[in-house]
Amino acid sequence: MKYVFLTLFAMSVSFSVNAQGDTRLYADKIPNYKEAPNLVSSATTDGIMRVSNVSIPTYTLFLAPNASNNPTPFVVICPGGGYRILASTHEGTDIAKKFNEIGVSALVLYYRIPNDVNQVNKEFAPLQDAQQAIRLVRQQAQKWKVDPTKVGIMGFSAGGHLASTAATHFDKDYVGLNDGINLRPDFQILLYPVVTFRDHAHAGSRQNLVGNNPSEDLLHLFSNEEQVNSKTPPAFIVHAADDKAVPVRNSLAYIEKLNSFGVAADYIQYAKGGHGFGLTNKTTPNRWFDDLANWFSANQLR
Repeated sequence: MKYVFLTLFAMSVSFSVNAQGDTRLYADKIPNYKEAPNLVSSATTDGIMRVSNVSIPTYTLFLAPNASNNPTPFVVICPGGGYRILASTHEGTDIAKKFNEIGVSALVLYYRIPNDVNQVNKEFAPLQDAQQAIRLVRQQAQKWKVDPTKVGIMGFSAGGHLASTAATHFDKDYVGLNDGINLRPDFQILLYPVVTFRDHAHAGSRQNLVGNNPSEDLLHLFSNEEQVNSKTPPAFIVHAADDKAVPVRNSLAYIEKLNSFGVAADYIQYAKGGHGFGLTNKTTPNRWFDDLANWFSANQLR
């Protein structure tokens, strides 16, 4: 019986680590954190791993094969899931592996799922984790052979909301370290992103992050089209016009604001494809990642 218990315990630990990344994001105290049971779990259906109840943020590192020779660009990847789960394979690890193929290093960020049990102010937990990931990459730039001037953030759906939040809220250190490390991403990559919490918002993402009756201040703070200015980093954005979950107007409104401040924004709009297609929009032979690789080259990012 003792042997069985130890075996099951080991399996449980392995399961939790694999489900939630390899390395803790914070070496010390997690900001905005309340002690409570860690209920992280994962399930795989249709080839997609979905991670739930992330309360201790972690990451998985994917260094490009050439990272030992030359400093590489780096992308922090935020999977989507409506601030309810993390679609960690087709919007996470699969993407990181593609970046490695073109000589770009990456990490998949298992950011905290907002909840009132594990967080004092749940609306800020994901942004804190995104900022900490950017900080970590620049801190480890020499060790990981990263070019600290080519560190970007990427997100899908609600992960796109988090990525665009990090790309528009970098003047304030929400982690609270205020250690002088640059928290501004050098570029942002958004796939069918939630951007606004106003009209055309994805109701589930908004509710999960800021609750049922958010204040005007919170609506303004997390409607990222309202946070754009001339310092916002350049963007590469992909969306399908027939997306019923996150209306394409999210991307269009964001691009309009970026353009109004002279911020470069490259945009691919598919006629069809719906929501959540990851690397492959099955309605077209065109592959957005090929265009993204060209965008990296055109912008001297690799």
